[in-house]
Amino acid sequence: MPGIYVHIPFCKHKCSYCDFTSFPNRLNFAEAYMACVYREAAARGKELGSMTFDTVYIGGGTPSVIDPNYIAGLMKQLRSRFSLAKDPEVTIELNPGTVDAHKIAVYKKAGVNRFSVGLQSADDAQLADLGRIHTAADFLAAARLLEGENFSADVMIGLKGQRAEDVERTVRLAHGAGAKHISMYALTPEEGTPIYTDYLNGELPDGDEVAALYDHGYKVLKELGYLRYEVSNFCLAGFGSRHNMNYWRRGEYLGLGVSASSFLGGKRFTNTLDLDEYMKCVLSGYFPVIDSEEIGEEDAKFEFLMLGLRTVFGVSNRAYEKQFKSHWKEDFSAGYRAVKDYLLEEGDTTRIKDEYLFVQNQILTELMK
Repeated sequence: MPGIYVHIPFCKHKCSYCDFTSFPNRLNFAEAYMACVYREAAARGKELGSMTFDTVYIGGGTPSVIDPNYIAGLMKQLRSRFSLAKDPEVTIELNPGTVDAHKIAVYKKAGVNRFSVGLQSADDAQLADLGRIHTAADFLAAARLLEGENFSADVMIGLKGQRAEDVERTVRLAHGAGAKHISMYALTPEEGTPIYTDYLNGELPDGDEVAALYDHGYKVLKELGYLRYEVSNFCLAGFGSRHNMNYWRRGEYLGLGVSASSFLGGKRFTNTLDLDEYMKCVLSGYFPVIDSEEIGEEDAKFEFLMLGLRTVFGVSNRAYEKQFKSHWKEDFSAGYRAVKDYLLEEGDTTRIKDEYLFVQNQILTELMK
């Protein structure tokens, strides 16, 4: 089933690595912005009234920085404008420095049943270097508020001066705090972000060093009982992210809010990244879309393979044939021959061997040549 993503673009402070659309100095616009999101939801609801959505993901920015009643209002709007599944997965991203017991209570009453908490590192010096507004102790305090809840923790690798023992300490901190799911992402220094200067100066770990950090983190996660189901995502049994799995299965999704992207009916479209333009469009009765494209068959085939091979479930040969009336090993015959030693064939399924999953980007690049 398709999912809904809602972008909340406000935060207290923009992290040094952040390339997402976020506005640290415009929190006073939150009320007007959320009113526009409600209005956009109403307009999309009229258009998509027959669709049932299985997941809701509220991301950002820092959704937990705004008044929690706006989140409650959002969930009320989504339920009234769309058909939600009987038991939808509803996730909200939290920064440990912006949550308290009252906010958690409001979220839960509104129907939020999954929490994604940005830990990143157990080392306060590394957190400060990243521009995070919280400490490891703040994360533990947030985890105590979420005791017994389904919550995920984000862990970042590839940080300046980071060692294998730092990654292990962070993973063990998240596990000990009760995280049912851990996302372990490699830092990507995007051009235009402050941390890009560190990258240009050679102050960040190189590719081989990041791979070694990942391998160590994976070893620890496996030891603690977390199952890897996608290159950067690990969970205790039964706690995988339904929303993200929909992305990796090339399922449909609707994006609401500034910069949010959607994939519906074979078309991908993205809202404007400009906050003022977004609100102006919505208040004028227009969809705030600035980019739209029909996904052709060749691109669709590429996406099918690229997304499937990111996961441990791999690609179903039958599913590919059913959708495209062809065989992917023939469609990508030259690339397949180049990378087949990195692939594992199991009946109907082809997946990247476990030991090569972290370098799947290089394998996919070769496959798609």
